[in-house]
Amino acid sequence: MTTAMMMERSGMMTGMNPMMAGTMGGMATMPTTPQMMMVPRCTMTMEKCTGGMKIMCTSDDKTTASMMQNLCTMMAGGMCSCCLMMNGMMVCCCNLMMGMCRCEMMDNGICMTCTSGDPACCAMIQACCDCMMAMCKAGCTCCLCMNGMPVCCSC
Repeated sequence: MTTAMMMERSGMMTGMNPMMAGTMGGMATMPTTPQMMMVPRCTMTMEKCTGGMKIMCTSDDKTTASMMQNLCTMMAGGMCSCCLMMNGMMVCCCNLMMGMCRCEMMDNGICMTCTSGDPACCAMIQACCDCMMAMCKAGCTCCLCMNGMPVCCSC
């Protein structure tokens, strides 16, 4: 996280005890501006396919669908991952680095297809698909990321 402030524990005692002058650490500088972004909300469905899995992110709102498509276009060729969260805490993160992920534009969103020709990698991708489908069914929220940047989140 680029906006986090780091400080040594001994640095918190600055000015309180002159005997500890040698153990005091310097404070890190404050970040200039927090970097935030609104993540498009969508309806996300996952399914196994030959050689891997598909993730469909769709929205009835044209602006949301267009934003998803633009984010995918900007991040094209990057690593695809899915973070599943419940009550704001990450439950699971599936990095789909074992396959080739490509984003296809649809009228109402995107379709991310992750496949591999290697049978072992295909099995891992499909196991991730099973895991993600089970967690979404249990109430988790899924966030699709490319290069670590959220592209869309299920609602």
